[in-house]
Amino acid sequence: MSGGTAGASADRTAGDDRTAGDDRTAGERRQLMNVAYRLLGSVAESEDAVQEAYTRWYALPSGRQDEIASPGAWLTTVTGRICLDVLGSARARRERYVGAWLPDPLPDHSEWRHGPGADLADPADQMVLDESVTMAFLVVLESMTPAERVAFVLHDVFRYPFAEIAAVLGRTSAACKQLAASARWRVRAARAPVSVAAAGRADAVRQVKEAWESQDIAALVGLLDPAAVMTADGGGLAGAALRPIEGGARIAQYMVAIADKAPGLELLERSVNGTPGLVARRDGVVMTVASFDIADGRVTRIWAVRNPEKLRPWARHDDTP
Repeated sequence: MSGGTAGASADRTAGDDRTAGDDRTAGERRQLMNVAYRLLGSVAESEDAVQEAYTRWYALPSGRQDEIASPGAWLTTVTGRICLDVLGSARARRERYVGAWLPDPLPDHSEWRHGPGADLADPADQMVLDESVTMAFLVVLESMTPAERVAFVLHDVFRYPFAEIAAVLGRTSAACKQLAASARWRVRAARAPVSVAAAGRADAVRQVKEAWESQDIAALVGLLDPAAVMTADGGGLAGAALRPIEGGARIAQYMVAIADKAPGLELLERSVNGTPGLVARRDGVVMTVASFDIADGRVTRIWAVRNPEKLRPWARHDDTP
């Protein structure tokens, strides 16, 4: 993935709906949430980071606020520093996490509509769904050091200049350039560029859904790459394989075993982090959200999130036809 493509759709001015008034930070929250989510991969942690940045802003004396020429840039710098601290401690926390840790899956609010009593200000609805939030890309970001991730996301995705990134990381602009270059190498090494049309992705996911519903192991094996890998995140709160399952045949058997143990499971084709995915629901409750990576018409990766704490944005009434 090229940072330029992502930067075009996650532009620094995205969501800037400033209103006239004394509060010069109006309209910045959406942009900050988009930055924080790409840095942290967690909606709840992103919301906390942005809220902390605003708390620090409002704690400034009014005279100090007036001296700041660009409150948006100030808030981004502070949010970036907070996220950097969170990333620094995240690895230790995830070592204690039960099973594999995956980023929070995001629904498309145009598909996954709010039901009665739902929170209409859900932070997940503020996300710009482009290729910089696909599960495949977020997983690559997880392999980076905190400093690499901050430098790469802010520069390659959001087009912030290295001079501003240097203020976030407390390093020179030249050092930040090196960090971004190292992160770019990780992206290239992790994934060979594969161009799959949206229609082709949707068709492959639909075929997986149909084979899964019919519990057709042979059909699933044919749809899965022989070297496919499936990673599940239950967080110790929902049943899930603690280690990645490798190999198309093993994954197919695992998927059919799940379907056999969960009668009444309803599968829905829905966008997950901006790409075709599947949502498994029982009695109206979302149990699993699955994202897919596809190459040459076959599924190469499956990321299945089952941790109910990560499925809160999906806890709505879906009335999409």
